[in-house]
Amino acid sequence: MELHELSMGEAIELLEKGEISSVDLTKSLLERIQATEPLIHAYLKVDRDQALSQAEKADEMRAKGRGTRLTGIPCGIKDVLCTEGITTTCGSRILENFVPPFDATLVGNLKKAGAVILGKQNMDEFAMGSSCENSAFGPTRNPWDLNAIPGGSSGGSAASVSACSSFFSIGTDTGGSIRQPASHCGVVGLKPTYGRVSRFGLVAYASSLDQAGPLARTVADAADVLQVIAGHDPQDSTSAPKEAPDYQSALLKGVKSLKLGVPKEYFVEGTDPEVEEAVKNAISHLESLGAELVPVSLPHTEYALPTYYIVAPAEASSNLARYDGVRYGLSVRDPEDDLKDMYKKTRTTGFGPEVLRRIMLGTYALSAGYYDAYYGKACQVRTLIKQDFEKCFKEVDAIVCPVAPTPAFDIGQKVDDPMQMYLSDIFTLAVNMAGLPGLSLPCGVSAGNRPIGLQIMAPHFAEETLLTVGHAFESTTDHHQKRPSLKAA
Repeated sequence: MELHELSMGEAIELLEKGEISSVDLTKSLLERIQATEPLIHAYLKVDRDQALSQAEKADEMRAKGRGTRLTGIPCGIKDVLCTEGITTTCGSRILENFVPPFDATLVGNLKKAGAVILGKQNMDEFAMGSSCENSAFGPTRNPWDLNAIPGGSSGGSAASVSACSSFFSIGTDTGGSIRQPASHCGVVGLKPTYGRVSRFGLVAYASSLDQAGPLARTVADAADVLQVIAGHDPQDSTSAPKEAPDYQSALLKGVKSLKLGVPKEYFVEGTDPEVEEAVKNAISHLESLGAELVPVSLPHTEYALPTYYIVAPAEASSNLARYDGVRYGLSVRDPEDDLKDMYKKTRTTGFGPEVLRRIMLGTYALSAGYYDAYYGKACQVRTLIKQDFEKCFKEVDAIVCPVAPTPAFDIGQKVDDPMQMYLSDIFTLAVNMAGLPGLSLPCGVSAGNRPIGLQIMAPHFAEETLLTVGHAFESTTDHHQKRPSLKAA
């Protein structure tokens, strides 16, 4: 077995025994990246020299007995998180040459823990997309089927974990952008509670929805990563003042006596039969392990999609106003241009069509005369969605359902049909609207050899419940052990 094929747990064990070094691991991953990138394009930037330097320091940390579980483990970072000295583009031409002077808090926490950062990973521009086709630097392909999308917006992060070109990655989830690509690429994706992980240094799309979290090969690996990145950050006003519990201990609890809600609104007409079958089989398996299944209803689920596509674009319109060609990033101007001309040329040149579409949607929703009818009403409906979950979690410990209505679709299949693309996130949006934690883990593969994911939702700050249920399922099935037959270029 090649080093890059090890599970993260296996790699940690070998590092702790001194049988391999972080430099060995990092070189293996760098070679894997070189071999697979021509096929999948998961990375936008790989910093070989910095990665090897960090690996050497990690080996020194372990030699001095100062290592953590993540010390020496190579990983990737979605290119929406600031990294000191390395470009952070958000998949956009408007930030193509932007080099942050600081690290996001999350990135800093990983560095303190001794993790090795291999590079920055491809994504839909400004995290706006469900397929990783909206990147200004070209799409990422699914390692399971190079004709398929990997999901989005954290497509590069999910694809790299699936292709074994990183042990784990950090993605972000605004409406499903960790969970949906995790499902499509056959890996584990954890979206923490809003406020559980610092957003300082995370380039904003929709500030009340964005949350960073891990993509990994197993639930236990995701728990290890969450342990490092979770916790209060005084630099982030939305960061919850709560200490992170011991997430590894949650893996040992089992699901006996847990009540799992099965929402009827998530098993509807239009869901691919293979997805429905795989997810229902997974839910039945959890029942066989001792969980009690409880039918539940989330009646405002049907409004999650239109509500999201008012709230998120409205916040995007406000957040992206800062890219004006004056302070940083791309600036397109002619000597005779006035300020308005410069704004128009810079933003038209720098932003892709999906970003422009959402800015226009959001600006309209916030405009005079329409604010109350659209944004104000959407915020009220968002409260109803949140109350649905609060009522439901009085009856059950967690909710189980599909991640996406279909397996990964072909590249180009929906790119010209925004509504069909938006429907890809219909089962994930409500979690973000309510600020809840959610987990995606593999539960099957379609006849076309494309992975299918099971979604688990839990109450606020109940990531331990997600890990308990996820690990119980994973440890008694083999779905997470299946890998794509990706032949290196």
